[in-house]
Formats: sequence, structure tokens, C-alpha cells
Amino acid sequence: MDVNIMLLQEGGGEPPKSALGWAIDSNFGSLEALIQKMNAEGAALQGSGWVDPLVTKGATLVPLLGIDVWEHAYYLQYKNVRPDYLKNIWKVMNWKYACDVYEKECPST
Repeated sequence: MDVNIMLLQEGGGEPPKSALGWAIDSNFGSLEALIQKMNAEGAALQGSGWVDPLVTKGATLVPLLGIDVWEHAYYLQYKNVRPDYLKNIWKVMNWKYACDVYEKECPST
């Protein structure tokens, strides 16, 4: 299973809290601004690839989550409408995993 994705009943899509929430606000202005930026970058990506939101903590650059924008990730459900996939992927995003990565990569000093 993709660690970036979590079922809704298990907390998928639940906004990040703690240090990661503050880092997102500091780096992007808000979670909504991060989502808009990632959706725009993912929709504009020609061909296939990944969109990776990054935040900084001091001098450290931390990749939080990888959003797969290869057709195999969304074609069966969304056909060629990548923007719809990007809009909905946030509803199942595993922010607990992202918080864990952030804390591991950038422990408080």
C-alpha cells in the first residue's frame, strides 16, 4: 500500500497538526495554499512524474509526500482528467505519515 494514502475511516485527509502544520503555514501560507500550489504543478506537469511538496526546517529541506501523476495512478477512475484526481487525492492524504517524516528528518532542537 502507498504510505502517502490513508483510508478516510483511518484518518486519511485529516489536516496535519503539530510542527508540520506550522511548517506548512510558514512555507506556503496555509494548507490550502500548499494544496493549490501542488494541484497547479501536478496539472501543468507534461507527461508523467511526481509532485513533491517540500518544507524547510532551518537549513533542512524535507520532502513530505509524493503525489504520483503518472497515468496509472488515476486513469481507471479519472480517465485523462488529472485535475480531478489532484483535487481528490488530498481527501485521503496520509498526513500522519508526513508528520512522522517531518519529525524524523527535522527533530526539534
